[in-house]
Amino acid sequence: MTPAVDIRGLSYSFGSHRAVDDLTLAIEPGECFGLLGPNGAGKTTTIRLLNTLLPLQRGDVAIFGRSVRTHAMLVRRLIGYVPQQLSIEGDLTGRENVEWFARLFDVPRRERKARVDEVLDMVNLRSDESRLASTYSGGMVRRLELAQALVNRPALLVLDEPTVGLDPVARDSVWRRVAQMQRDHDMTVLLTTHYMEEADALCDRVALMHKGALRALGAPDDLKAATGVRATLEDVFRHHTGETLDEADAEKGGLRGVRATRRTARRLG
Repeated sequence: MTPAVDIRGLSYSFGSHRAVDDLTLAIEPGECFGLLGPNGAGKTTTIRLLNTLLPLQRGDVAIFGRSVRTHAMLVRRLIGYVPQQLSIEGDLTGRENVEWFARLFDVPRRERKARVDEVLDMVNLRSDESRLASTYSGGMVRRLELAQALVNRPALLVLDEPTVGLDPVARDSVWRRVAQMQRDHDMTVLLTTHYMEEADALCDRVALMHKGALRALGAPDDLKAATGVRATLEDVFRHHTGETLDEADAEKGGLRGVRATRRTARRLG
């Protein structure tokens, strides 16, 4: 079976800094796969390479058999992406934000209304679709971003720390919808998160990166069993990196809070 994501010998440097160091891994179709590691581990750089936001320097990435190097436009059509950085426009309504993405992805005009309705229903925002996005809470912003990422019916959904800064109720709401959409549409999901309990509960397998390199790969239960009796995924993290995971509370709130949180995440990433 052709992997959903096939990364081979991937390396990327910013000047003298090696952000990704000879990374090789494969993600199977229909899998929920977690890419874990501390800030600066190379997670976001890896994601930007596979979704064509950065050019490949060394190695190759294929999405469902299409090389990012030679078939970038085809790859973009296969991916839905929720980035760390804010990707909604506060001066547009919720519906207008999703319609904008539908046009960007060339969703046929005759299908556009039904597609937008479908994803707004998925994330439970139909009743708030006419409100300006600037009035949305943090959890609603994340759900709107999911709707944007899903309107082109992607085969691969990429989520780069989508619940950073959310309270536990809002986080649970986002992940329940992701799990439902994966079941209903047989999507492959690639996510990064600093919340180890999320990765443990959601992911079929995880890869742990540290200083650009792959340090561990496997099912969460297998990695925990190999680390020690009653080990948690955070224990696995400490075992392979020698560090503790900083989960300091991010600023909560609406659109302004999401924007501030993501600016901070981008500076540290």
